[in-house]
Amino acid sequence: MSESPAPGQIIVDLAFGFILSGALATAAKLRIADRLEGGPRSVGDLAKEAGVDEQSLNRVLRLLAMFNVFKEEGGKYQLTPAADLLRTSLPHTLHHAALMVTQDIFWKPVGELDEVVRTGENGMIPHFGAPFFDYLEQNKEAGAIFHRGMSSLSDLENAPIAQAYDWSGVNTIIDIAGGHGGLLIEALKCAPNAKGVLYDVSHVLKDARVNEEAGRWTCVEGDFFKSAPAGGDVYMLKRIIHDWKDDDCVTILSNIKKVMNPGARILVCDCVIPPGNGPHGGKVLDVLMMSALPGFERTQEEFANLFKRAGLKLSRVIHTPALLSITEAVAA
Repeated sequence: MSESPAPGQIIVDLAFGFILSGALATAAKLRIADRLEGGPRSVGDLAKEAGVDEQSLNRVLRLLAMFNVFKEEGGKYQLTPAADLLRTSLPHTLHHAALMVTQDIFWKPVGELDEVVRTGENGMIPHFGAPFFDYLEQNKEAGAIFHRGMSSLSDLENAPIAQAYDWSGVNTIIDIAGGHGGLLIEALKCAPNAKGVLYDVSHVLKDARVNEEAGRWTCVEGDFFKSAPAGGDVYMLKRIIHDWKDDDCVTILSNIKKVMNPGARILVCDCVIPPGNGPHGGKVLDVLMMSALPGFERTQEEFANLFKRAGLKLSRVIHTPALLSITEAVAA
């Protein structure tokens, strides 16, 4: 039975945590996992191929190996199950997610979290001169990293979320700000008689996965702060409500309520933070949201209050194998 770390060690480990993030980002940027696909290699070979300093690379990989990301044996590094997820050739790679979470738009605001706490305002405008999504539109490289990273995360969670819901009797599924259509595609697989609508802005829809479940869904361009497509039996909002403050969320939800079919449901797919001190990834994500965006992760009670303001009521919460839960709302 392993002993709990000493109190001092807990503080030290937390203080040095940013170094691990930097090491992971470095391995992803240098595509070390891709370079190890063929089997174990010496750090000299890896450094030469990547065009970096051998000693410095070894120090980074040695640290990551301590956490089972890569393994050193007989003077050569090799993949581990965790490192394998960084290979870009995997259908569900986490390579892009690792780059997204460690890019400047998150790194810098979190680095000055104390200022965020003092002011109650996120760090995007002080650091980047624009709100989060405006900045991504203006800076194509940052936007591309973000959207690839979100797609990477979505590829892991879409099927478990869709499979956790009962789609019986559903004829029309509308995914609000559904990105490239990953969740909608998985939902349609689970609801073989349903049709779908993917609703998002034009620059996102241009990369929609229209060849999957082809003929069963269409793309509609629009702004969820202004309107929503009419006639849905189920409206999905995955990782959307957590981006915004309550007043903005009420606007989004109210726009859907105006046009949804009688008896329709709204599925908010976000973290639901449980009570107590136990571990939950939503607590980490919540502080990240506070740092860079106006939104936050919510408790079940906070969701219920939010829905009430939009003329809705919380009907149930469905926990899924993914980090996200399905919080279902219906007309009040």
